[in-house]
Amino acid sequence: MSEVRIAAESRTAFGKGAARKIRRADKVPAVLYGHGTDTKHLTLPGHEVLLALRTPNVLIRLEGDGIDELALPKGVQRDPIKGFVEHVDLLLVRRGEKVTVEIPVTTVGDVHSDGLLDQQLVSVAVEAEATNIPTGVEVDVDGLVIGTSVTAAQLPLPEGASLVADPETVVLHVIAKPVEAPAEEEEAVEGVVAEAPAAEAPAAE
Repeated sequence: MSEVRIAAESRTAFGKGAARKIRRADKVPAVLYGHGTDTKHLTLPGHEVLLALRTPNVLIRLEGDGIDELALPKGVQRDPIKGFVEHVDLLLVRRGEKVTVEIPVTTVGDVHSDGLLDQQLVSVAVEAEATNIPTGVEVDVDGLVIGTSVTAAQLPLPEGASLVADPETVVLHVIAKPVEAPAEEEEAVEGVVAEAPAAEAPAAE
């Protein structure tokens, strides 16, 4: 995984008023913690943070103002209406160390025509090196028949990643398609509706 470099500034002003002032300047308040170090309060450029967070588990290189650290986003607060980033919690990481993250589960292919894919989990918890976090795991469902299921233990995890989630957890399975009402019943219902007497128009006043 490549690093995204973001300029960081230390901040000493806290509270809602200070946070609003930071956001008005198109910046984002953030905290950096981990490895037993004192929590660092930072200010980050809003646009760069928004772009970086489009990548799941993005590895961020914080630089500037005496700071040169690697971090992973562990908590992101967004405006519920406009969607911009309001605050970020960053976990300090070191090269070579293992971290637990959620990676997306995607599928490829189509199940058997009689079945319907029911995906229970869209992400799964794994452990991987902080600087080599997989972007996701892909499951081939092509031709799977009704009754087939895939558990977390059966996921084809990328090299270097190990499962943290319960291995027996069902990630996806194939179910039968809903039974459609017979055509004769639909026609009968339509006939009843057609024969219903029309409502009388109200008398003119």
